[in-house]
Amino acid sequence: MSGKPTRRKFFSASAAATVLGPAPAAAKGADVYTRLGVRPLINGMGTVTTVGGSLMPPEVKRAMEQASQYFVDVPELQRKAGARIAQIAGVPAAMVTAGAASAITVATAACITRGDRRRYAALPDTRDMPNEIVQQRSHRSGYEAQMLLVGAKIVWVETREEAERAIGPRTAMLFFLNKNDEIGRIRRQEWIEIGKSRNIPLFNDAAADVPPAGRLSGCVKEGFDLVAFSGGKGLCGPQCAGLLLGRQDLIEAARPAISPVGGIGRGMKVGKEEIIGMLAAVERYMKIDHDAEIRMLEGRVREMIRVISAAQGVAAEVTVPKIANQVPHLAVRWDETEKNLTSQQVAQRLREGEPPIAVLGQGRGRLMVSVWMMRGNEHRIVARRLREIFTRA
Repeated sequence: MSGKPTRRKFFSASAAATVLGPAPAAAKGADVYTRLGVRPLINGMGTVTTVGGSLMPPEVKRAMEQASQYFVDVPELQRKAGARIAQIAGVPAAMVTAGAASAITVATAACITRGDRRRYAALPDTRDMPNEIVQQRSHRSGYEAQMLLVGAKIVWVETREEAERAIGPRTAMLFFLNKNDEIGRIRRQEWIEIGKSRNIPLFNDAAADVPPAGRLSGCVKEGFDLVAFSGGKGLCGPQCAGLLLGRQDLIEAARPAISPVGGIGRGMKVGKEEIIGMLAAVERYMKIDHDAEIRMLEGRVREMIRVISAAQGVAAEVTVPKIANQVPHLAVRWDETEKNLTSQQVAQRLREGEPPIAVLGQGRGRLMVSVWMMRGNEHRIVARRLREIFTRA
């Protein structure tokens, strides 16, 4: 796996330091976890939910702390914060959701009900409504339940001909998984053409797909009517928040599908703190210099490569995923038979060490390490541990 981190814009080095700060000495402040027997770890996985996503920068935490001190009309706050986010991001409309999965649900509800309150009240009973979602098999995301819980039915297709035949009076939405564009038989522009020609709303799940910053508006400008992003990944906002961006009428139709309104989305509560935190995160993200961050991250990876290369039979290089988590990563390869060491064993030894280190498995004799969410000298700790593991093998 390889990639050249060119023509991509990310945070500045100073901004990254502001986001993550120095690595806490002796896990200072980590007693909130250690008293429960939970060990803080070095995050070599990136903005992955299972290890806590990203870390919020000081300006986001300050905004959320200030928001926690007052009462407001939450629906009004949702509308006005959404309008401000839309203005900053350069899209027609926006709303804050309870994560990207929540954005999938409320987008589906919006496309099924089109703002009809009687339809909302009936959900998930969609017998008298357009309730079919057309989706490519190659775009199976694992989050189909977020659509099914609204009462939707997924119609699976593989070719353009199948997609055209699948669309009818019962079709509510076309679902697209942004990171799977290259493996689908119907590519994004052709998918957009199908939706536009049949006047069917197009939804794009781009949860982990910033950076680059331009993607916030880019998917909408391409023609997608609704686009979902995670708030707690590359945007470094609240982990339990997300964004739904797109058409004004559909965003307005989505708002009644989420708490504090009762019904299908009541369990997806977005508090005043998360709304303000998400706004602060977007404001910050659209202002900072993204170019220096990539240089800083690539510098970390190259430093790790120099350390790991001392271990015989191990190859390491810089790699940049094409879409999701599109920042420099460390890719490590070796012959499992020659080393008598599997990728699962390496990952396990990293996890069981002190401090624990979480990395991404990439198959037989392959690991990928994200340095994006590392602080201070954590990348050096990871490099030394990897060298030790491979040298002992």
